[in-house]
This record gives sequence, structure tokens and C-alpha cells, in this order.
Amino acid sequence: MKKVILNLAVSLDGFIEGANGEIDWCIMDDDMNFDAFIESIDTIFYGRVSYDAWGNYQPDENTSPAEKMMWKGIHSKNKFVFSHQPRADEKATFITLDTADKVAEIKQQGGKDIWLYGGANLIKTFINWGLIDIYKISVHPVVLGSGKPLFEDLKSRIGLKLISTNVFRSGVVELTYKPQ
Repeated sequence: MKKVILNLAVSLDGFIEGANGEIDWCIMDDDMNFDAFIESIDTIFYGRVSYDAWGNYQPDENTSPAEKMMWKGIHSKNKFVFSHQPRADEKATFITLDTADKVAEIKQQGGKDIWLYGGANLIKTFINWGLIDIYKISVHPVVLGSGKPLFEDLKSRIGLKLISTNVFRSGVVELTYKPQ
């Protein structure tokens, strides 16, 4: 069965974006091997705001070849958008009702794992409903002081078991957990 993997960057003080929505503090080094993660999935879950911002993002001509390849890989995946606003989109399937049932149905399909991309409201929903199978959190060496926190308005405590750690030359520490 497919797993839902929350893979995201977080500041040392627990924010997934700065006070103005900025993510310019996120580090992407080649030793992080993000391409291997992209290769390990065949599906991406988005909230509508994140999908509108990044679901069809096209890098400009000044973007490095490696980043262009990363975006090509991301755009080759099946995309599901969880939203209260239904719409037709040839590049994604919009899900407006029965979120947990739809997630269970998608997980039952054969293939590779699922990346829970975000945004914050969708991540919060998945956390509170216990829909995340793997937490892959990359802690970046920056303190933002304010912004959008990763863990907010939790309904209950979540016990996690550490399954791996990776330390990258940039100082980013990737922590991988599974719910207990």
C-alpha cells in the first residue's frame, strides 16, 4: 500500500514559512538527493492555495538545469488537490468531499508513495486525522521568529518513532519519523 509522506522544510523554531509567506531560507543542496525522493513517489497531494502557487510552476530561463529537472519530475506526478472550491483542471483531480475516504482509496492503488506537499491547512488536517504515514522533516539552520508553524491547533498528542536521520553539509538535518 502507498504511504503518505509529509516531506517539508522547517526552521529551527518550527515554522514552514516566514511571516510574509517567504521560503527563501530553504536550502537545496545536491547532497540532499531530493531527486531520489521525487523518484520514490508517483502522486502529490496539494491544498488549493499551494497548488495554485506551485502545482504548475515553471522555472525561468535563469534557473539551473538541476532545478529545471526537479520541476519536470514534480510535474510528471499524479496531482490531487483538496479544496472546498471544486473546479475542472486537466492537470489535477480536485477532491472536495470525503477526504479521508479518498485518501484511503488512493493509498490502495498500486504504485509508488504519495507526497503530502501542503499547504499548512491541508497538513494540519492530515495530522489531526492521522493520515500521515511518514514524517520527513528537514530542519534548516535558521530561526525565523515568526511565521506559519508546522504543528498548530493539534487535537491530541502524536507519538512518533525516529527511523532515520541525515545531516547535510549545509547544516540541514533531515529527521524521518513514523507514527507510533
